Amino acid sequence: MSDIGHNSKVGGIAADKLASLVDRRERLEEEKANLQEDIKHLNAEVKALGYDLKIFNEVIKRRKMTREARDEHDTLLHTYESIFD
Repeated sequence: MSDIGHNSKVGGIAADKLASLVDRRERLEEEKANLQEDIKHLNAEVKALGYDLKIFNEVIKRRKMTREARDEHDTLLHTYESIFD
């Protein structure tokens, strides 16, 4: 069996391109893990300062929404909650 060279084709894909994609993915996974650790530390800081982490996270979630989406969410929430009043 012959050795597969650096520029050999593997399943129709150049081996060097595949290796490059694997390397990029591994770097991104490492960055993702680092960011998750940073978020964990930030959450601890939020709690240490006496803020409610659940509400803090809700603010972050709502800031990603458009005004219309927030209004629709609030309307549906109030409608559902009215069942229990």
